[in-house]
Amino acid sequence: MAKVCQILKKGSRLGGGYSNRTRATQFNPTGMVRKYPNLQKKRIYIPELKKTMTLTISTKAIKTINKHGAYATLKKAGLI
Repeated sequence: MAKVCQILKKGSRLGGGYSNRTRATQFNPTGMVRKYPNLQKKRIYIPELKKTMTLTISTKAIKTINKHGAYATLKKAGLI
């Protein structure tokens, strides 16, 4: 299973490995760091369809569902 939010399509990103102190004082390569979104596995009930769906979504997507409703959010994402 890919570590991607099913609603917002958020995936992993590459972040730098330097602190400001290291950058200012010496050359000390630390490499790139892969940063993952905060994904949660949630069961969401959709009252319009009278059924539940299990989704792997980010915490930002959970806030979006709370604001706009499950049916509208899932329809916009193309999951319904």
